[in-house]
Amino acid sequence: MFPNLLNATQEYWRKLDELESAYKQDQISLEEVDQRVSELMAELAQERRSTFNYLKYRSQTWLAEQKSNLIGLSIIVVAIYSWLVMNGI
Repeated sequence: MFPNLLNATQEYWRKLDELESAYKQDQISLEEVDQRVSELMAELAQERRSTFNYLKYRSQTWLAEQKSNLIGLSIIVVAIYSWLVMNGI
């Protein structure tokens, strides 16, 4: 399953807006706001790490699967570049 960082960030901001609203209406104290913001930041940080790890894993997997294709493409590009340089184009 792909971690959805965009939705996690939107949820984070929604919760921050709720906290701000509750604080402005004197429903919660500043200490509670600080504690809850720390918790929300930790949740978002975990989602970011999860997303980064997923993307890292997927890119490593893709590179391993496409290794021969990438080597072949590199050889073709070097050959074309060499031909262009040698012919003065």
